[in-house]
Amino acid sequence: MALRPVQVNIKALDGLAVGRFWAEALGWSVFRPGVTTYVGPVGGFVWPDPVAVCIDVVPVPEPKTATKNRVHLDLATTSAAHQAELVARLQALGATPAHVGQGDVPWTVLADPEGNEFCVLEPRETYRDTGPIAAVVVDCADPRAMARFWDEAMDWTLHEVTDDHAVLRSAKGGGPYLEFLRTPDVKTVPDRVHLDLLPYPGDDKAAEVARLRALGATDLDLGQGDVPWTCLADPEGHEFCVLAPS
Repeated sequence: MALRPVQVNIKALDGLAVGRFWAEALGWSVFRPGVTTYVGPVGGFVWPDPVAVCIDVVPVPEPKTATKNRVHLDLATTSAAHQAELVARLQALGATPAHVGQGDVPWTVLADPEGNEFCVLEPRETYRDTGPIAAVVVDCADPRAMARFWDEAMDWTLHEVTDDHAVLRSAKGGGPYLEFLRTPDVKTVPDRVHLDLLPYPGDDKAAEVARLRALGATDLDLGQGDVPWTCLADPEGHEFCVLAPS
């Protein structure tokens, strides 16, 4: 049994507008399979995508607070010129500079039109084959503990773990990395951005959820009511959902 991350879930006041921003930012397409706005690679609607971790924007009535998100995206670039062009294009689409204490760094920190932070990285060899999303980055207190949980929770491969950093990636070798970074921030509000996981065809979702609870996940009531997915939190309180196989 195993789970795979299939999408990054972003909450937004205007789901369609935020979805369109991310589609333009990534060079992807917008799909609306329901009340959410799904953003995935260009072509016909495919879910789940076999390689990419896509984006699902969900409308909510509450705006983002001033609190920095604990989960954000890092975007890949191939050259200094590409980085500068991408930053300029994103700002023309409505992104704004964001200040999260980054200091003098070679990457650029921006926020989408509703304030969700993300980074446009300088060219890095590590991310040459990830596609437009280099990494999904999670702030945490203990990367080693997060590595233990998420390495068991998913079928991704653990590439690196230190006191300050843990890195996982699909064993298939494509798509983005999942990175956990030690930060001093303390979780005070529900995450605006989270991962959605999916069992493989033929696997038992209830058994997968029970396995995650045994690993240290806890049940989460977000007022979701009777839905086919299960809302959980990892041992540091990061929300995530286990979706029902289609």
